[in-house]
Amino acid sequence: MHEELFKAMAQSIIDGDDEQAGELARKALEMGIDPLDAIDRGFVPGVDFVGDQFSCGDAFLPELVMAGEAMKTAVSALEPEMSRRGSQREVQGVVVLATIQGDIHDIGKTLVGTMLSSSGFKVHDMGVDVPVANLVAKAREVDADIVAVSSLLTTTMVRQRDVVKLLDEMGLRPKMKVMVGGAPVTREWVAEIGADGYSEDAIGAVTVAKELVKA
Repeated sequence: MHEELFKAMAQSIIDGDDEQAGELARKALEMGIDPLDAIDRGFVPGVDFVGDQFSCGDAFLPELVMAGEAMKTAVSALEPEMSRRGSQREVQGVVVLATIQGDIHDIGKTLVGTMLSSSGFKVHDMGVDVPVANLVAKAREVDADIVAVSSLLTTTMVRQRDVVKLLDEMGLRPKMKVMVGGAPVTREWVAEIGADGYSEDAIGAVTVAKELVKA
């Protein structure tokens, strides 16, 4: 019944057109479409498509960033109505996300947060230069399923190990999974520090996160 509108929603995400995405979200509400339907049947297929294109090398970082921004705009327009109806999207899991202390790289981490949010995770993004103790305290406070730690410097990467260690000491593992990311991070490093997963890009991070919450 609303297939044409849903297609246009997906296209607005693929085009990275946040203005159009917001407009279509508002139009859906005027038409009485359930905001959850608008997200899951309209906008999410657009995010999935851009993600697939990025994974194949047919789309690049700017397109991914723009798609993420368009998705954010759409969800923001729909959120008041979702709250009013008391219909919350089914939460895939709770993630606490940060770039670790001593490191102020933001773009990759923010993109991962946007993509996780778009895929139904509740994300607490603590920003950059976050001390290990603060990150773990937040994870405990919100009862996180995943603690995601970004680092783009080899000098700060060692603090990812400290996060795993502190969660262990506090008895929060293995319930809380640890995802690590950043240019210098490798599978070998993940195994060495006892983390649960990593990804080289934001789309991969969503896949890994989904696997970890099911584990």
